[in-house]
Amino acid sequence: MTSFQKKLSNRRRLTWLTGVSLALGLSGMLMSAPAALAQSFPSKPIRLVCPFPPGGAVDIASRAIALELSKTLGQPVTVDNKPGAGGNIGSAEVARSSPDGHTLLMTTSGIQAINPALYAKMPFDPSKDLMPVSALVSLNNVLVLHPSVKANSVSEVIALGKNPASALNYASSGSGTSTHMSGEMFRALSNIPMTHIPYKGSAPAMNDLLGGQVMMMFDNIPSALPHIKAGKLKALATTGAKRDPSLPDVPTISEAGLSGYESGVWFGLMVAANTPREIVNKLNAEVVKGSKSPDFVKRMTELGYIIYGTSPETMADMNKAEVQRWGPIVKASGAKAD
Repeated sequence: MTSFQKKLSNRRRLTWLTGVSLALGLSGMLMSAPAALAQSFPSKPIRLVCPFPPGGAVDIASRAIALELSKTLGQPVTVDNKPGAGGNIGSAEVARSSPDGHTLLMTTSGIQAINPALYAKMPFDPSKDLMPVSALVSLNNVLVLHPSVKANSVSEVIALGKNPASALNYASSGSGTSTHMSGEMFRALSNIPMTHIPYKGSAPAMNDLLGGQVMMMFDNIPSALPHIKAGKLKALATTGAKRDPSLPDVPTISEAGLSGYESGVWFGLMVAANTPREIVNKLNAEVVKGSKSPDFVKRMTELGYIIYGTSPETMADMNKAEVQRWGPIVKASGAKAD
């Protein structure tokens, strides 16, 4: 081999080794990128969108978990109320947000499963445009009446509804919410006419119920409980399969005579689709941790919430089950978004 050939061979070997080194270095960088991404998140304050007004059950849960996440994520987590269209307005905003984990949504089983069957045109697709983080809490609703309504049991409400002169009406926190569909299920099973009056959230609906502008409501227990305890509302029955621990002396609607009745709701956190899995996993770990903190557990259980704190996969399965459950019920009821 000539001197020139040796130099050429050495140069080729050096080029090959350099290429291998670069490839190995790049491979190492790619492998460490997800870990680095998770470690750097969050890099700014986090906004948790509550798609209902302040004061209702969804808002209460949102603020409770935001407080816990602020303690552990190293960035403030603030609740931003964006009510309207049964939760669709705030949810659509999150669906369109940057998929970086800095915008969260407190969704509900109603938004995920009832709204697509209720609204002729959805501004987003709950199953495609959002990613599950964790199902957080569930709760039952309670049938509450203004004290002026002359009924003290489920059977008396049904008898009143059969009287053409009574003109029963009920408030809800919005079309498609659990408070709406609980009323629709009651109407369908009891076969009595009731006028649905939707509001932009539980709090304004409750204000009108307390003022006597509407007759009754199937409200989330946490937001109705203080008024029940204060004697401002009559609690006739709860909507779950069994009696609620926060109202042990109040029968279920099924127990009170409307056999087969069962309706409830759960809330959970979601992010925009295409959010990196490493960020979703980090958020999930912190949400689950927060759901087990003594302060969170005490506050939620006292208000009548049942605590979950699930994996993203479990929440996805819950979404699918709710769609299969509520789709046929909404169609059979004939309910439409107001």
